[in-house]
Amino acid sequence: MCGRFTLAVDAAELEAAFALASQVRLEPRYNIAPTQPVPAVRLGPGGRELAELRWGLIPRWADDSKIGHRLINARAESVAEKPAFRDAFRHRRCVVPATGFYEWRKEGKRKLPYLVRRRDGAVFGIAGLWERWRGPTGPVESCTLLTRPAAGPVAQLHDRMPVALRPDELGPWLDPAADPDGASLALPFDTDAWEAVPVNPAVNDPKHEGADCIEPFDADAGPPSSR
Repeated sequence: MCGRFTLAVDAAELEAAFALASQVRLEPRYNIAPTQPVPAVRLGPGGRELAELRWGLIPRWADDSKIGHRLINARAESVAEKPAFRDAFRHRRCVVPATGFYEWRKEGKRKLPYLVRRRDGAVFGIAGLWERWRGPTGPVESCTLLTRPAAGPVAQLHDRMPVALRPDELGPWLDPAADPDGASLALPFDTDAWEAVPVNPAVNDPKHEGADCIEPFDADAGPPSSR
C-alpha cells in the first residue's frame, strides 16, 4: 500500500517534470497523510494542470464522505472493475507527484520507517484516479493512489507499492483514450533506480511534518537526538 509520502521539490522542477501549462506555488512536505489535500496533475481545458485533491477517493454515489478513509489506495490489477473506481478509471485519471514514500519494517516492538526514493533524487509521479463528489456543503474533489505488487527494495518491507510512472508513461496514463486498458500500469519497475533508506521514527506520527522526517536513522544507535 501507500499510506504516507513526501513532496519536496522546487516548483520550477515540478513544472518541467510534468509539463504543466501554468506556474505553480509549492511548499515542501515531508509527511503527507491520508485525508490531507495533495497536489495532483490532471488534464484540464488548457493542458496539464495541478489541482488540489483530498487523499481518499469518495465515489460519486457515496452517501458519506467517510468512505474515502478506506479508499486511499486502489489495486492496479482490479481497478477497472471495482465499482468505487471503474468510472474514474475510464474518465478521470491523475498523477500525484512525489519525491519518496514511506514503508515500515517491524523489528520486535518497534516499527522502523524507511523512505523509498529514486537514487537520483528526482521527482516522480504516482498513478492515481480522481473523483468529484457533491456533498451537503458543496463539491469535494478527491483521489486515490494506485498500487502494484512490490519489487526491488520495497519487497523487503511490504507486499504492495505505489505505481511509479516514468516520464514517458505520464501522457498515456493521463489520457484514457490513449491507454483505455491501463497498460502503463503493468510496465516493468526499474528496481535499480530506487533505494530504501531508514529514516527518523518521528515520521510515525502523521502530525510531525518537519524536514527531519527524512533524516537517515541508525536503528542500532537509538533514537536521534532532539533539537
